[in-house]
Amino acid sequence: MRIAERLDELGVDVIEAGFAAVSEGEMEAVKLIADAGLRAEICSASRGVRSDIDAVAKAGADSIHLIIPVSDLHIEAKLRKTRAEVLEITRGMVRYAKDCGLIVELSAEDATRADFDYLKKLFATGIEAGADRVVACDTVGVLTPERSYQFYGDLRESLTVPVVSVHCHNDFGMAVANTVQALRAGANQFHATINGLGERAGNASLEEIVVSLMALYKLKLGIKTEKLYSISQFVQRLTGVYVQPNKAIVGENAFTHESGIHTQGMLAHPSTYEPIAPELVGGTRRLAPGKHSGSAGIKAALSDMGLAPTEEQLKEIFNRVKTVGDKGKTVTDADLLAIAESVMGLSKTKPIQLLEVTVVSGNTVTPTASVRLKLNGNGKEVSGAAMGVGPVDAAINAVKKAIAEVEPILLEQYSVKAITGGTDAMVEVVVRMRKGARTATAMGVREDIVMASMDAVLGAMNVLTTGYNGSNNKAKQK
Repeated sequence: MRIAERLDELGVDVIEAGFAAVSEGEMEAVKLIADAGLRAEICSASRGVRSDIDAVAKAGADSIHLIIPVSDLHIEAKLRKTRAEVLEITRGMVRYAKDCGLIVELSAEDATRADFDYLKKLFATGIEAGADRVVACDTVGVLTPERSYQFYGDLRESLTVPVVSVHCHNDFGMAVANTVQALRAGANQFHATINGLGERAGNASLEEIVVSLMALYKLKLGIKTEKLYSISQFVQRLTGVYVQPNKAIVGENAFTHESGIHTQGMLAHPSTYEPIAPELVGGTRRLAPGKHSGSAGIKAALSDMGLAPTEEQLKEIFNRVKTVGDKGKTVTDADLLAIAESVMGLSKTKPIQLLEVTVVSGNTVTPTASVRLKLNGNGKEVSGAAMGVGPVDAAINAVKKAIAEVEPILLEQYSVKAITGGTDAMVEVVVRMRKGARTATAMGVREDIVMASMDAVLGAMNVLTTGYNGSNNKAKQK
């Protein structure tokens, strides 16, 4: 429901809310979304059987994505029917769905491996029976961009239906390119998912298609692109399926620059190494410290923290960052701050200090945590208690609750891995957090995953709340 609301705010035209016939829970989900009064058309997927169509109608969806296998492989091996029988099923099910008051999008499954003449005949049969839209599915992602252009172009020319849609899977990593080529050839609707979620290697990525169409092909779309990054993060958190850091448009590294050559250019003019501004998709630019960093990038990152080292101090900080990177360690923003504080002789008192954390968890109790923190800026102590899906989630929620009124900071990404073996393994927790337009990364390494998480979260928070400024650095030096 929450994802559907965000998709509607984003500006998509149709939301396929689920497969109503799968289960009672799925039926209820489709119904809740259909009854929510969203601007978008609400659709449900369905097989070509009456009971599935009845479920879609019962759920109150506006439209049906009516899936009919069309390749000989699917017709013979899966359905165990003939081509003629599938045509009759198509005619009957489209008519039945129309009688149920549904907008019908007739979907040809495995269309790109089907006999093309038979595919056109099946679509013509469906259109004659009342189908409002048709979609040819590249179910196992075997199209190439060249073939996609020809395939959808020929299909568009041969059909009278107002909407020909493209549905691509990413088995060979070409779903976005194939979708764009299909639209160039005349298809006028595309199926896509946030972050490219989907079966196997996924579906075409909505954010990549939208930004490509707008930035590269100069098309005007009704999508509020500034919401793309936030909805990507939102979907990742709710589904637990996280994208790789180098994912285009919305990945953690999409607008992150470490290389000295790149950061030097970025500081001169962002367009030197960015094809689009991060603000277009709601992201932020970040100059990351690391072994490839140049002194200009390190200086800029420190400036964002309010630090203005001398040339001699900057050289020493730069060398220490290189040394850490050469040892194979990721240099987080919290690491850079700690190095700078050491070199510049600054106070090591952190803005936020953990005084106490208590976690209760078990198979018969809801994981609960309480924390007590000291805000060293004003000497105030704050506390918070919260529940979570596990002890780590509860502890982080408690920290966020404790400082919510003082420092509204968002946890954007959390990752954990064991770095030694055994039940007493050392674990490494890395987080990325945001405060306004700024982001910060930090790491915690301990045997206790809760404490490692606390170290990482508070480390990032301390970077974002550090009160240094260039004018008074000398006054704070020892």
